[in-house]
Amino acid sequence: MVAVVIPSYKVKDHILKVISGIGPEVDHIYVVDDQCPEHSGEFVKSNCSDARVKVISHQKNQGVGGATITGYKQALADHADIIVKLDGDGQMDAALIPKLIEPIRTAQADYVKGNRFYDLEFLRQMPFLRKLGNSGVSFMSKAASGYWNIMDPSNGFTAIHRKALDSLPLDRIDKRFFFESDLLFRLNTIRAVVAEMPMQAVYGDEKSNLKIRRVAFQFPFKYLSRMLKRIFYNYYLRDFNIGSLELVLAFVFILFGVLFGAWKWSESIITSHPATAGTVILAGLPVILGFQSLIAFLHFDVANLPQKPLSGMGDW
Repeated sequence: MVAVVIPSYKVKDHILKVISGIGPEVDHIYVVDDQCPEHSGEFVKSNCSDARVKVISHQKNQGVGGATITGYKQALADHADIIVKLDGDGQMDAALIPKLIEPIRTAQADYVKGNRFYDLEFLRQMPFLRKLGNSGVSFMSKAASGYWNIMDPSNGFTAIHRKALDSLPLDRIDKRFFFESDLLFRLNTIRAVVAEMPMQAVYGDEKSNLKIRRVAFQFPFKYLSRMLKRIFYNYYLRDFNIGSLELVLAFVFILFGVLFGAWKWSESIITSHPATAGTVILAGLPVILGFQSLIAFLHFDVANLPQKPLSGMGDW
């Protein structure tokens, strides 16, 4: 059983077209009115005759993540096997849903995201500021989530298997625009397999509710927090492997080299005696070894992707 969740906030002009584009492969459609000032939920109730559609209304705005989580919970309660998240602004082609869910149906992945960066033709149609912003966000998300193979982390066209969704702490996931990136971090902690599907976004007269200034100030700290948590969970709490050792050695070598070098440098200034070649080597060599260990850890981390899906669904 396949369900689609559509967060609805200021998308009244597009949502009926989005719903009409959803094919027969979908059994349930949940439109989550996130306290929309345009009353898009009531608009859908009055103008949509699709029997698959159920409108859920929030009494208080919770953000795109909060609306999606509400839809996820309803889909789980209705025993959906695959849950698709589709934005209501018309930027995503609902006709791609069969392709999006195929890796989950064939037990190749637990979670699939759209990727607008796969083809050069797709990029030419993307506004320059979006290209620039997504490139920076992509690298930070890779480091934070551990999914170094994912290029378009902020893409909201996604599909997830119910077992992966059931394993996530839904109430702890960020409910605002950091939702997609935070979800990737959470998926890595349960070792879910994530894949991407090439897609083309459609840019029209829709307006983004994302505030660039808020992203620039808040997101870097959130990414750093998730990266540190992921490293602690995966390399020291739940496992200790060669990557764990490489990271410890990198920290110890670099810290010793920097502190020893700073001590000897300040000492040479006070005494007016230049440091000897041996002292310089003793300070510099640990730093070099530390960075080599850090590079080795990064190489291990890039290769340490989850390989086995949490649950195979087999043939339907």
